[in-house]
Amino acid sequence: MKVKVLRAVDYPRMPWKNGGGSTEEITRDAGAGLDGFGWRLSIADIAESGGFSTFAGYQRVITVLQGEGMTLRVDGHDTRALLPLDPFAFSGESQVACTLLGGPIRDFNLIYAPQRYSARLQWLDGEQRFFSSAATLVVFSVSAELEVKVGNSASQLGRHDCLQLEGNSGLLEVSTSGPCCVIELIAR
Repeated sequence: MKVKVLRAVDYPRMPWKNGGGSTEEITRDAGAGLDGFGWRLSIADIAESGGFSTFAGYQRVITVLQGEGMTLRVDGHDTRALLPLDPFAFSGESQVACTLLGGPIRDFNLIYAPQRYSARLQWLDGEQRFFSSAATLVVFSVSAELEVKVGNSASQLGRHDCLQLEGNSGLLEVSTSGPCCVIELIAR
């Protein structure tokens, strides 16, 4: 089993697929650029209302991290107001446009290929303890200080840092000390 801590200051910035902005890529399973990955985590800065890139063959889960929020128009239908830490899932093939609710936002994105992975994303608040048997587990911090314990090992994360665990083959006990997002990915 391999555990690594990814620091927000080291995330590479890359242009959006549609050229309308940029994304900080947190981590992915494989591939380079915008091709070949089975799953990918990123943070996007959205400065103005507009269209999203399409990702045919993928599912997406988006969550506002900072700012007042947004609404999405997905294949001609408006969503509820998406406020901070309120995830929303949609098909990567959908035609999507956003309307910002009060200025620029930052959002957190999971994009994954459902034919290759099953994914579970959940936002946790306060001290939590849970068990996971997922082969890949990612914990994303939204607080300035977060302690993540996996078994007997503890890691300290800052805001938007990430702990990534690969190669789990058993049932792991995980505990967190504050607000975070937990993503469990299982190869099909």
